[in-house]
This record gives sequence, structure tokens and C-alpha cells, in this order.
Amino acid sequence: MQKSIKLGDKNIEYQVKTSHRAKNMRLSIYADGRFIVTRPYRLGDSAIECFIKQKSTWILSKIKKIGPIGPLISPAEDRKKYLRYKEDARRLVEEKVNYFNKIYSFKFNRIAIRNQKTCWGSCSRRANLNFNYKIIFLPERLADYIIVHELCHLKELNHSRHFWDLLAQSIPDYLEIRRELKKTRN
Repeated sequence: MQKSIKLGDKNIEYQVKTSHRAKNMRLSIYADGRFIVTRPYRLGDSAIECFIKQKSTWILSKIKKIGPIGPLISPAEDRKKYLRYKEDARRLVEEKVNYFNKIYSFKFNRIAIRNQKTCWGSCSRRANLNFNYKIIFLPERLADYIIVHELCHLKELNHSRHFWDLLAQSIPDYLEIRRELKKTRN
């Protein structure tokens, strides 16, 4: 259900999702401009508006970070783009994993290329490496950082000092690259 609310001088469009499992309301703002309120099934519209107004400072700051939002890509267009670039992304990732794993010699099961909305990569406890297909559009140094980051999670499934030391073996300027990556939307 699409709705709108005025916050300050902005008219904000948002979508409401009702969940039977949710115990509390939740706000989600995505890089593509979607703003979603998830509510427990028992709460009405007035509770949602009150909640949004209470969180207005946070909402407006997040929207400001996103910047001007262009037309949203339809799910069909997004899927078409994913299918078009998926294999190119797979070749890039596999080449880079093989290159950097010469340093580490970690064992992994498989590499998956996905159309993720909120993350660039992940590593599972089963030693599966997952990467967002949009990695192919990043500058090489950012892509290298993401790939080595997930590769290092094969040894350390956390962000301990040991993990960052492992990462620094291949990406000594990782702190600078992390800052740069945080400014990039996927």
C-alpha cells in the first residue's frame, strides 16, 4: 500500500507492509529511494504516521544522504540487467578470487553471483562466497577490496583484529577503500 506524508518541507512517499510476525514497527530506506514501513498486523494508519513523525529527523537525514532520486528501475528491468551482467561478474570474481587466494590458500565451496539489494558480498559458514553482480561496475580497487574481504571471512567469520590483519596482507590501504566504498550505492 503506497502512502505519503509531509515531513518538514518534503512530501515523502512510503510503502506499508503488514507482517503477522513483526512485534514492532520497522523503517527501511533503500539506495534506490524506496521507503518501507513494516508494521505488526494489529496497528493502524494513525500509529504509522505517529511513528514516522517521531523518526522524521533520522528519515530526512537518510534521504539527504541518498541524494536526488531518479526514476526507479522496475523489477523486470532490474532482472534483465542482472541476467545480462551476471556471467561477466562471475568471470571477474572467479579471476580475482583465484589471484588473491594464491596469497591465502583458503578452501571454499562455491561462488555465487546474486542480485542483492543491500550488500556487496557475503561468506557463509559453509564456505560459500556470494557477490553482488554490480561489483562489475565498481572501480577495480573497490572490487578487489570486496573480494578479499569475503575471502578473509573464510578464515575469520568476524571483524576481529586478526581479520583486518589478514585483509591488510593484500589490501594495505583497506581503511581508505572502506570509506570510499561506503559512499558508493549498490
